[in-house]
Amino acid sequence: MSVVPAAREPFGDRLANAVGVRGPLCVGIDPHPGLLDAWGLPDDAGGLESFALAVVEALGDAVAVLKPQVAFFERHGSRGVAVLERVLATARDAGALTIADAKRGDIGSTMAAYADAFLGEGSPLAADAVTLSPYLGFGSLGPALSVAWATGRGVFVLALTSNPEGAQVQHAIGPDGRSVAGAVLAAARAENADRGASRWGPVGVVVGATVGDVRSVTGDLAVGGPLLAPGLGAQGASPADLARVFGPALADVLATTSREVLGAGTGLAGPARTAALRQAAARTLSAVTTAVGSQRP
Repeated sequence: MSVVPAAREPFGDRLANAVGVRGPLCVGIDPHPGLLDAWGLPDDAGGLESFALAVVEALGDAVAVLKPQVAFFERHGSRGVAVLERVLATARDAGALTIADAKRGDIGSTMAAYADAFLGEGSPLAADAVTLSPYLGFGSLGPALSVAWATGRGVFVLALTSNPEGAQVQHAIGPDGRSVAGAVLAAARAENADRGASRWGPVGVVVGATVGDVRSVTGDLAVGGPLLAPGLGAQGASPADLARVFGPALADVLATTSREVLGAGTGLAGPARTAALRQAAARTLSAVTTAVGSQRP
């Protein structure tokens, strides 16, 4: 499942092209029970499908990246996973890149199985990229990195997450004198350097937009790959915070939001809901572009 079609460009190049055309915004598809209820949908596989496909219909031809949160599909069992497969395929047909927000992390053959599921050629769950956890050691991600490179796909490795509890681990100083997050960034940087990418390598990192200026802890945030920045909107970060957090690495930021956009569909249906979602995404993108657009090459 790991032979890349000759026509597929490397993930970093495809993402850079998409951002250049559609702007530096990723919208999460997070169908949690509260949002389903707010939309007037049941908390079952049918409501999940209506919600998720409505988001793709509204935004699949408008934003650079859609990021379904895998757990909210898995909680509905096999029918939910089938919906995720449809979401990934429909988003691809609409021209959006996809990130499967699965945060997988394991060792050996288990990591290889996750890689085949979310990155392998021919897998119905394959996205353009997947989020990974490096906290069994960055080297444990090797099977996923190999499959991503072979198939022209990418990964986003958790480095500095937007939840406050993350600092307990991510800011800890390791035996080499670097923070854990700094070591993750260094490993991602080395991996991308080995790939000789023209713009971005296949290894991105996740750095929350709510974490403040932590460069004194991590050093340079630039890794030669994209920086996925969750936390805009409901989690408390604003587009103006991006410059404070990312500094010189601002040009690599892919800003991420979910509830800020998805909440616009509350109480609406059909074309009215589609229009509201598109308008909400456009407002967020405009604010993000004002904050980071002038820094892009």
